[in-house]
Amino acid sequence: MRVLIVEDEQLAVEKLSRTIHEVDKNIQIVGQTDGIETTVQWLQDNLEPDLIFLDIELSDGQSFEIFNQTVVNSAVIFTTSYDEYAIQAFKVNSIDYLLKPIKKDDLRQSLEKYAQMKQKYGHPAAPDIQQLLRDIRLQITPDYRDRFLVKHGQRMLPIDIAEVAYFYSESSISFLKTRGNIRFSLEYTLDELEAMVDPRSFFRANRGFILHIKSVDAVYPHLNGRLKAELKPVSETDVLISREKAQEFKDWLGK
Repeated sequence: MRVLIVEDEQLAVEKLSRTIHEVDKNIQIVGQTDGIETTVQWLQDNLEPDLIFLDIELSDGQSFEIFNQTVVNSAVIFTTSYDEYAIQAFKVNSIDYLLKPIKKDDLRQSLEKYAQMKQKYGHPAAPDIQQLLRDIRLQITPDYRDRFLVKHGQRMLPIDIAEVAYFYSESSISFLKTRGNIRFSLEYTLDELEAMVDPRSFFRANRGFILHIKSVDAVYPHLNGRLKAELKPVSETDVLISREKAQEFKDWLGK
């Protein structure tokens, strides 16, 4: 079995590697990556592994973003130091979920589960990441932001969430654009903002935009199965939705 380890802490990589070989010395660890970008690049440049041990919190964001940037056909076992995630959702939507520090017996059970699924289905499916996130949201009591405090000259102003048209990133700075076409800089990343807002009202269109449903004025077909969203107030840059997220975006708009 060929395994890829995605983990941004070297000590954790070494410990997991040792534990894997203690459980099954025939497992081949074919790669190690430490972030979203390095993992996407590795998956595009190498023969896909049979199984990925995937840490949820990486140095450059949550590993769920990997699935938005490249096709993942490998089976996945999620790992994390945090237990605030909805464990049952991971059990249903992936091979397994392991809480750090990973115990040998737990790892052995996960690998046995993988072997059983492989024997039954030929090759365990990669996780449906969008369904996984939906299930997590159902199991975690949401605590979304009602407003954001922004700087305006020498003052701090509260902006009600109902006044937000969209969030976007420009030159590594995040901005909030109001319905009145006023923009304010924010100290959060778009990944952080995505977790702060209600997904029924906001959609992560791409790496650069999070849209409020009332800011979408029209949607047009674009090249290669993508969609182009026309916003109000108008955005200075095109807002494109990938082919992979196009149906989810249309489903969200149609709710």
